[in-house]
Amino acid sequence: MAGTDPKRIAEGLTCWSGKVTAEPLGGGLTNANFVVRDKNQRFVVRIGRDIPEHQVMRFNERAASLAAYAAGLSPEVVHHEDGALVVAYIEGRTLTPEGLREPSMLPRLVALIRACHTRMAAHLRGPLLMFWPFHILRDYAATLRGDESRWVAELPRLLEIAAELERRVTPVEIAFCHNDLLAGNLIDDGKRLWLIDWDYAGFNSPLFDLANLASNNGFDTEMEAELLGLYFGQAPDAALWQRHRAMRAVSLLREAMWGMVSELTSQLDIDYVAYAGEHLGKFEAELARLDLRKP
Repeated sequence: MAGTDPKRIAEGLTCWSGKVTAEPLGGGLTNANFVVRDKNQRFVVRIGRDIPEHQVMRFNERAASLAAYAAGLSPEVVHHEDGALVVAYIEGRTLTPEGLREPSMLPRLVALIRACHTRMAAHLRGPLLMFWPFHILRDYAATLRGDESRWVAELPRLLEIAAELERRVTPVEIAFCHNDLLAGNLIDDGKRLWLIDWDYAGFNSPLFDLANLASNNGFDTEMEAELLGLYFGQAPDAALWQRHRAMRAVSLLREAMWGMVSELTSQLDIDYVAYAGEHLGKFEAELARLDLRKP
C-alpha cells in the first residue's frame, strides 16, 4: 500500500479500476474512514491497524464483516488487504441516539440484534476472538498502570467494583455479538436497518449487546423493559433486571476505560480525556441504581 497516510492508502488499494479520490467520512473513533467512487459506484474504505490494547485485530473484523454480509446484516465486503477493508456504500440515514429512541425503532433493533446472535455463527470462518468485558477491563488497567496514566489512582476501586459485577452477571450464555452498538453503527435505508463496523465483534454474552445499546443511547427504564421483553419474549423478572443493570454498568465502565487507554495510544484528533470523564460519570450514576451490598 502507498505509504502510511490513510488517505493515500485508501486511494492506492489494488481493487480500483483507475485513479480515485478518497473523501473523508466522519464519525470513526477507531479507524480512518473514506468514501471512494469507482466505476460509478461508491464504497466505504476503512483504514486501521491492529490495536492490541483495545483487543481489535483486523483478521477478526474481516471475518465478522464477511459473516455479517452472508447473514444479511451488513453491506458486502468487496475487497480487503492488510490494514484496509472496502465495503459497499449504503444509501441511508446514519442513526442518532434520538432516532434509536423513536417508539417504532425498538422492534426493528431487537430483530437485528437477535439475527446477529443467532445467524452469524453459521457463516463465521477461521480463528475468532472472545470479547469478555471483564478481561478487557483488567487488561486496560494493566496498560494504564504501565503507562502511568492520570487515572491510576482510580483503578483499585474500579477493578473491585468490576469483580463484583462479573459475579453478578455470570453464568452467561455465549453468542457472537457486535459489542459496539453506538447509534452511528446503524443505518436505516428506509426499508431495513444495517449493522456496520465490526471492530469489536466477538463471542460474548448477548446481555452485553443489549446493555451496550441501552447505555450508549440513553434508554430509560421503560425502554429497557421493552427491549428485554422483546428480546427474551417475556417481561424481565428481578434476576434479569439485576444482570442487565450490572452489565449496563460494565458497558459504561468499559467505555470510560477505553477513553483512558485511547488518550495514551491513539493518534486520532479526539478529546479522550473528556470522553473518559463523561462515561465515568455515567458509570457512577449507574452504580447509584445498584446496591452492591446486597448479594
